[in-house]
Amino acid sequence: MAIQFKIIDHVALIVLDAQQSNNALSVSDLMHLRKTLGACQDDEQVRVIVLTGAGERAFCCGAGLKESLRPASGFVAGTLKSRETEAEEGGYTRLFDLSDLDIWKPIIAAVNGACLGGGLELALQCDLRIAAASATFGLPEVREASIPAAGGVQLLLRAIPAAHAMKIALTGEPVSAQQALSIGLIIDLLPQERLLSAALNLAERIAANGPLAVQSIKRLALQTAHLPPRDFAIQAHFHWGLLRDSEDLAEGRTAHVEQRPPKYTGT
Repeated sequence: MAIQFKIIDHVALIVLDAQQSNNALSVSDLMHLRKTLGACQDDEQVRVIVLTGAGERAFCCGAGLKESLRPASGFVAGTLKSRETEAEEGGYTRLFDLSDLDIWKPIIAAVNGACLGGGLELALQCDLRIAAASATFGLPEVREASIPAAGGVQLLLRAIPAAHAMKIALTGEPVSAQQALSIGLIIDLLPQERLLSAALNLAERIAANGPLAVQSIKRLALQTAHLPPRDFAIQAHFHWGLLRDSEDLAEGRTAHVEQRPPKYTGT
């Protein structure tokens, strides 16, 4: 099974485990990953998700070679079908786009090795990225006369300064973990042996906060960042109002007065 999954307290750990192919994912792997992420969103026990790769060589190197071959059906016909149906007919690329899943729980990418192509597109859809010193990042599609199909260029432009994003996309050349840190693609650089524990520690610190507030912050960040100040302030006030009467807000204020850690329930 290429998608390993377990819950540790309030943190879901998802491990991409196809080490024989540098964690390149098949269509069935991608469908399993999407199903697992959707289940995490619906599971009230889960408050934060950590995504990593098995082994030390790769986080994810996109799709497996079999999936990269030209599909039997035409592009237009596939695009007008659901992602799953198109994938079954050979068009796998939309499965790397997670935006339709509406995952509002924070996702932390613990990048343990090569993070290339669709793998980088997955990492860019995570909210926080940390990496081992051996990690590399790149969008090599242009070298094979193609482009990132799941929004990789646009996601990269939102994550780092435009000049760096365009250099990575136009040359197809990978950057090191140290370079990724210097341009803001990752927030922390760690020895391989400390990577997962650091990701879980960060996840636990986030999970200790009000879970509804955490999801609201992510939703606001993704859905309103493009709006003018008047409009995003309205949306912020709306979400604040939704949380105002929650049991968690009352618990948070009571815990602050009593000088104790809050016990949030997500209600």
